[in-house]
Amino acid sequence: MCAHTCQSQRQQQQLIEELEIFKIKGRDRRGRKILRIVGKFFPCRSLSVDVVNKHLEQKVYPKLGKKAFSVVYVHTGVQRCENFPGISALRSIYEGIPVDVKENLEAVYFVHPDLQARLFLATFGRLLFSGGLYGKLRYVSRLDLLWEHVRRNEIEIPEFVYDHDEDLEYRPMMDYGLESDHPRIYGAPAVDSPVPLYSMRCIS
Repeated sequence: MCAHTCQSQRQQQQLIEELEIFKIKGRDRRGRKILRIVGKFFPCRSLSVDVVNKHLEQKVYPKLGKKAFSVVYVHTGVQRCENFPGISALRSIYEGIPVDVKENLEAVYFVHPDLQARLFLATFGRLLFSGGLYGKLRYVSRLDLLWEHVRRNEIEIPEFVYDHDEDLEYRPMMDYGLESDHPRIYGAPAVDSPVPLYSMRCIS
């Protein structure tokens, strides 16, 4: 992925389970199972694509069964070179998804998409994800909007996601990359920084 790993496959598998990167729990408003994915928990420098695919094949796909399900992907706090596996890795993971699982996936709720993520998906989304997956993507800029689709008391959302959501209420321009997300006293004058150029590093 972003870097070669020295950990054994067993260690990598344990890491995936300990971090709970992929977790099936709860249902959305239509009664579909939810696969929650927390992007910030994904240590791309420590995992190989083969191990991730094996984990999904053995631990995740069988639990989804043969019924419709939805994905809640939490993008909050993701850093490109720390948590982004790269285009080739994403393509490999997507191609490893069984056909029946792809067909049963009905919605992907993308929580807290930043400007760079939107630009990336607008540019590469249809190329990376065939079979209509890109059309199932739903951007969710606030948790209140997520609760319109997902049963709040049935899904676990990390505390840092709630903190970021609160920051966005005070500083909405963060949605568009016009403010940094470092701590600042609310109410203090804000100096808008230029929109960051989209970095192509760590994509391939």
